[in-house]
Amino acid sequence: MEEKTNGQESGTLSRRDFVKGGTAAVVGSFVASQFPMAASAYYGVDDTIKVGLIGCGGRGTGAAAQALATGENVKLVAMADAFADRIEESYNNLANPEHSDYTGKNAEGIQDRIDVPPERRFDGFDGYKEVIPLVDVVILTTPPGFRPMHFEAAVEANKQIFMEKPVATDAPGIRQVLKTAEKARQKKLNVVVGLQRHYQTIYREWVERIHDGAIGDVILGRVYWNSGGVWVRDRAQYEQKAGRKLTEMEYQMRNWYYFNWLCGDHIVEQHIHNIDVANWVKQGHPMKAQGQGGRLVRTGKDHGEIYDHHFVEFEYEDGSRVLSQCRHQPGCLNRVSEAFHGTAGTAPKPGELYTASGHAIYKHRDKNDPNPYQVEHDELFAAIAAGEYKYADAKNGAVATMSAIMGRMATYSGKEVSWDEALNSNVNLMPERYAWDANPPVMPDAEGYYPIPMPGDSAVI
Repeated sequence: MEEKTNGQESGTLSRRDFVKGGTAAVVGSFVASQFPMAASAYYGVDDTIKVGLIGCGGRGTGAAAQALATGENVKLVAMADAFADRIEESYNNLANPEHSDYTGKNAEGIQDRIDVPPERRFDGFDGYKEVIPLVDVVILTTPPGFRPMHFEAAVEANKQIFMEKPVATDAPGIRQVLKTAEKARQKKLNVVVGLQRHYQTIYREWVERIHDGAIGDVILGRVYWNSGGVWVRDRAQYEQKAGRKLTEMEYQMRNWYYFNWLCGDHIVEQHIHNIDVANWVKQGHPMKAQGQGGRLVRTGKDHGEIYDHHFVEFEYEDGSRVLSQCRHQPGCLNRVSEAFHGTAGTAPKPGELYTASGHAIYKHRDKNDPNPYQVEHDELFAAIAAGEYKYADAKNGAVATMSAIMGRMATYSGKEVSWDEALNSNVNLMPERYAWDANPPVMPDAEGYYPIPMPGDSAVI
């Protein structure tokens, strides 16, 4: 499922070639067609890779820090978020990484790589439009509902891209991403998606051995994201801070995790990682899904419309099954992992393989593996710096996201859903208008509660 191209096959040019004044005029037309980012960015003596951050929450701040911590000549020059205070918080965390929960230990020294004066900090729904023309690489880390439009805008502007998972929240968004992914491939724009297990040593070695037949044919998988859940943002606290009532759009944007148009439910936003590993191991996507879910514990007004548990049985083209669990219920058994069973052995957790009789085939021992969140940026920016086209993750990101959306469709409807039905669904979750005074797609009742998907009744196709 992970499509990576070979820079030697697609052609490479050193960035040093781009910045040589005499060479620039000669190779200009070739560079423009083969490496659009390089053509626009490196005709001068400055070979700085200019980065723009679109989406300034915790994950965006962390991704920006990781980009700045690579070994390349990278500089953050522009930032955008729907909320001005999020931009300022992110900027302060990046400028003072020793006091930040998001930047990590590897962020020491990144302050010298930050050049984002107030005039290059853009808030509002259209802030991304201001950032994209100013940079060579965009980091897309807004809530995932916005990913299709931001990804399309970046590719149309010939930018290299890092974007977080998931890449959409509904089938129309997935179809848009797949179309844009093909444009990115044709333009030879590097795209890395934050499914970081593909950049993690233990997973790379484990899956390679499974593909080489270490446990035979994979006939069953088990994937889990069971935890106590994530943050909840209280409406009253934000209204007290603002000194006024929030519009419904403002509130949902603040508390975005609990609304499907923004998040996709936690089966899409978090459990996508484990479902993606299943697809990776199976070298394909599920063809059918059926399951069940609901909300038993996280049922407050601030929990919006999403479920707090899902169980899905995915069926793959060869008839094998993957059993999927995700749960947001405090005080329960936590597990975030994957396991696979084959005709000749088992892979009970990442980094371990056993024969059918229980004999250890492989155990990953290295405790000093590099941080995969950093590796994905190291590899992306190394390719950009070398003028290479190597990474085309967008299609895999879209397929993984669609697999998780299909699982949500199955649990919300209580029915079996096929891949073709899911991918061709015309259920559009996005608002008609993006403005603070616009109504989001789902609205609360008179008591402040939101309609909850009901199996047997909810339309998902």
